[in-house]
Amino acid sequence: MRPANVGFDSDPLPGGRRIHHQLRKTVPSEPTLLSVVASIACCLLVLGIPGLITGAAAGLRGWLLAGLTPLVSYAIGGLAGPWASAVGLPFNAWTYALTTVIFAAVAFALRRFTVRRWQPEPEPRVWAPRAHWAVGACLVLATVIGFYAAVRGMGHLGAIAQGGDAPYAANGVRYIASTGDGSLFGTGTVNWYGDGSPPFYPNAYHLLAAVQYTLSGGSIPLILDVNTALLPGLLALSLVVMVRAFRGRAVLAGSVALASAAPVMGLYESMNRGPLYPFLLGLALTPLAAVVLRRYLDRVAPDTGFLLMVSAVGLLCIHSSTLFGAILFAGPLLVQRWVEQWRSIGRDLLALVPIAVVSVLVASLQLFGALGLANSSLPYLGWPSEWRATNALGALLGFQHFEPHPQIWLSAALLTGFIFFRRLGALRWIGLTALISGLFYMAVSSSNAPLVMALARPWWDDPFRFISMAIVPLSFIAGHGIASLHAWLREHLPSRIPPAALAAVVLLAFVGVTKGLYARTNGDRIADGYWSPNPRNQNITPGEERAMVELGKLAKPGQWAMNDRYDGTPWTYALSGVRTVAAHDDGTSPPSDAVLLAAHFREYETNAAVRAAVERLNIHWVILGRPTDPPKPAYAGEGLIDLAGQPFLHEVYRNDDAVIYQLNR
Repeated sequence: MRPANVGFDSDPLPGGRRIHHQLRKTVPSEPTLLSVVASIACCLLVLGIPGLITGAAAGLRGWLLAGLTPLVSYAIGGLAGPWASAVGLPFNAWTYALTTVIFAAVAFALRRFTVRRWQPEPEPRVWAPRAHWAVGACLVLATVIGFYAAVRGMGHLGAIAQGGDAPYAANGVRYIASTGDGSLFGTGTVNWYGDGSPPFYPNAYHLLAAVQYTLSGGSIPLILDVNTALLPGLLALSLVVMVRAFRGRAVLAGSVALASAAPVMGLYESMNRGPLYPFLLGLALTPLAAVVLRRYLDRVAPDTGFLLMVSAVGLLCIHSSTLFGAILFAGPLLVQRWVEQWRSIGRDLLALVPIAVVSVLVASLQLFGALGLANSSLPYLGWPSEWRATNALGALLGFQHFEPHPQIWLSAALLTGFIFFRRLGALRWIGLTALISGLFYMAVSSSNAPLVMALARPWWDDPFRFISMAIVPLSFIAGHGIASLHAWLREHLPSRIPPAALAAVVLLAFVGVTKGLYARTNGDRIADGYWSPNPRNQNITPGEERAMVELGKLAKPGQWAMNDRYDGTPWTYALSGVRTVAAHDDGTSPPSDAVLLAAHFREYETNAAVRAAVERLNIHWVILGRPTDPPKPAYAGEGLIDLAGQPFLHEVYRNDDAVIYQLNR
């Protein structure tokens, strides 16, 4: 947290010159209801229309169409950006729409070709019409509660996430929207420009968020927050579709939807730290890998193969680790399938070969980028071990990581799910997914052995990510426990009790005993990552936010600002459109100009190299926020200390937490 004005340039200007003061301590204005509604609507449209059109053209209907729509949309956008950049086209709403037309046309052609030559696909389990409505009600309830928990933690939609990963995503969205550069290295150039080496980063999340930002007119933080708050609903939808695809009962689908929105470690904990936007999105969509794989192997045909390829590529476009995470669902599925139908092993493997080949060709830019990153000089240090393996096991079974109390009702549902595990039938493979991901988490959290570090590299050896991955199948089994309780009661209670009424009682009882799926405590966990009881102790204070917005009004297009890497101002580009020397708190392999200026900027008048760097970057402004954690000096860059009163700077704005200087060039 921030110290109280340690080293902050708060001296008045020499000569008593008048400057524009703003000393209000109020939080910057929240977005209007209209802008919130517009942002939510644009998010749903951008995530919905392309995938809906393409999925329908490929023959998807009902729940399957609804569940795969977001993933297909991310695949379309995630491929459109890099390939458009490769051929010299900008990425924007029009490029996204054109790519949608191409994907939909291919899907339609393959579907028409398929239905003439292949047998119809197997029918899903028959649900009564009211069962569909009941599952839909559970899904809506899980989405609303998850949305409420997220917004409760944020304080309001449009709040700025305080974690170090957030400015990279925020600046990346602004960069794509402003430049149209959809390449896989473009977002990195905001911080690693010039002779810096921008890292490869899958950018499907940023590409679609950039389209939402352009169409909605909302702020970057608002767009990011809306996407984050919808994640519990996306995860619940993915799991409902998985139950439907594997011909599970409607009660199981509804129970799983509710159970998935309850664990604090599933999604909410990583909303607190970072937030890990692409990882969380990929986690919410990963269960769909099992859906499209089973659908293809049950009916090997061009249309089902197309959807398998698009889904796999979509997961890769969201984040490289997401595709690896999908293996934790697809692999156990194949194990159960081959144990039950061992004669199909050869046929299945042969059928997957063309899908793999086409996927490699379509996603070649992402694959080569990922291989380059793995072989680059970017340091990989991993995370320190958290505790013993037995503690990690307790965290999994108690649905409790660093929270003060276990989510005991989820643990009870999980125990019930294990007792009646055999009733899962075609979905029993989910137990192997839970076992592998749980063991992976236990290993990562308790060991820094070279083998563990190597296997965990796609997830940066981060225990938080591994526990989130393990919680998804565990919450599914907990949902199965709720559904099994309903089945047991149905078998032992008088038959005159309507099954639908009994299901409603059981499901609502679970919501009740968990106090609304732990929404309040989950929201409280998120809150640490967005605000503090004393706003001036935040990483990005309200005063800094106001100053960054003000700089956008002062600067002309193309002008840059000098800033510190750790004082909150790396958010400047996202909030104002003004490029800064430091645009991320990651100082790994920074550009030489950034290193020079951080160390020697205050020597502007006497150092020719500093003046040359300022000229190259077109720096006209300096923005400084409150300094970061002691015992560091006032700012991480020594060249930014004691700038007040320097003759080459003219102070134009100040509030309690930030100051803006104009450079006299």
